[in-house]
Amino acid sequence: MKHKKTGEFLTSAQCPQAGRERMILPQPIALLAMNKDNTERAMLQHMRRTGAVFMMGQNPELPLMPERPTLLDFFHYRFSDVAFMHLLQCAKLALDAGHEEKVVLACLLHDVANGALLRTDHGYWGAQMIAPYVSEEIAWAVKYHQALRYFADEAVGFKYPDAYTAFFGPDYRPFEYLCQAHEEARNHRWYMTSRLITIYDIYSFQDDWDVAGYGCFIADTAARLVIGRYEILSRGASPSEQSPVALAQACAVSRAFRRRDRVPDRSRSHPERMAVRRDCRWDILARW
Repeated sequence: MKHKKTGEFLTSAQCPQAGRERMILPQPIALLAMNKDNTERAMLQHMRRTGAVFMMGQNPELPLMPERPTLLDFFHYRFSDVAFMHLLQCAKLALDAGHEEKVVLACLLHDVANGALLRTDHGYWGAQMIAPYVSEEIAWAVKYHQALRYFADEAVGFKYPDAYTAFFGPDYRPFEYLCQAHEEARNHRWYMTSRLITIYDIYSFQDDWDVAGYGCFIADTAARLVIGRYEILSRGASPSEQSPVALAQACAVSRAFRRRDRVPDRSRSHPERMAVRRDCRWDILARW
């Protein structure tokens, strides 16, 4: 794909478990809906019969990640081509429309789960993944775009997408939990932040866009946003942190630290405590 880096690959001989058949066991959620409950049993039988092993370590079909990958590395080496283009287009549209940085970053990150983890309820999953690293408002906006995209609000320029009629059929009706989430969001002070994601979400599916140099605007936009000190997105992830699942697990750890950090340190004055917090944070610009 144009503008998306191809990366470097290892041969099968260079990967762990070389010289043996390496099997990839699909995730349980991928099997349940496909009526393939016997897949794991069949693979275990094949393992015993042939000496095949379950793949551990680098997959030769995937490009190598840098030792400490950043968000842009995930864009290039782990996001699908559609997600890569779509997220850049969505964020660029918000930027060109003159919106503030929080809206641009929300547009940039709104489909990270959809692009690299799972599609079902991707707004909820994506919000949990990014919550430790962005403002509460951005995470909230990503979460609720999941529901808002199904409900028109023509007063602010959003109509039900024609694409959804093709995707889901003309008789599709959102589930009750999405209806409830829509009502909650409509009455929330951050409603428009999330609604703007849906507005630029729809009009960014354009195959002929040229995204050359978009990485520069992403880095420039995100550089001015100070993100939590435990973030992987800016400092780069270690090899054990490179999978989306590991990223989600790291979020839970980070939230625990953040809850701990909310306990005031009475040994310091308020200005001193604030200075310590500022010193502990990372500026993305130095890391991207």
